[in-house]
Amino acid sequence: MSRINRLNFIGPPIDKIRSAAFRIPTATPESDGTLEWASTTLVLVEAEADGKTGIGFSYADTATARLINDKLADIVVGCDAQDAHVEVTLFFSDRDPVGPYRFTVNALRTKHVRFNEFTDPEPVPHNTDYASVIESDVPIVVQHTRLDSRQTALALMTTVAYPA
Repeated sequence: MSRINRLNFIGPPIDKIRSAAFRIPTATPESDGTLEWASTTLVLVEAEADGKTGIGFSYADTATARLINDKLADIVVGCDAQDAHVEVTLFFSDRDPVGPYRFTVNALRTKHVRFNEFTDPEPVPHNTDYASVIESDVPIVVQHTRLDSRQTALALMTTVAYPA
């Protein structure tokens, strides 16, 4: 995909972004075999454009809400509130790249995509290390979460990426 050209935006501009974090107690303490916790944190984001409000949420640290309010809001406000056409390409250490896997994220919405459910151009191989490049025709914020389920003590990692 090509670099974003803001002059070509055609949708209504995003007027406002707000984010808040909510700590929700669990009924009983929970554990993944390495850590124990008694609450989970939900991060809620609201985006306003053309008199409409869209919401999205994720489970992440409270720092995610601060990042959105302090850094990402300035980047996103003024951008188009239009659908994002997203392409994912996977890179491996022992074979040629695979992709692009394509999907659309509706304007002012969030979309949960599982890499292990990609089938076109081919299924993502299981138990194989890979890296991904995620591209969009409009600016997007990606929260990439990976659950390594190859072992009994599960490992969960999450990363928030945004256009610089």
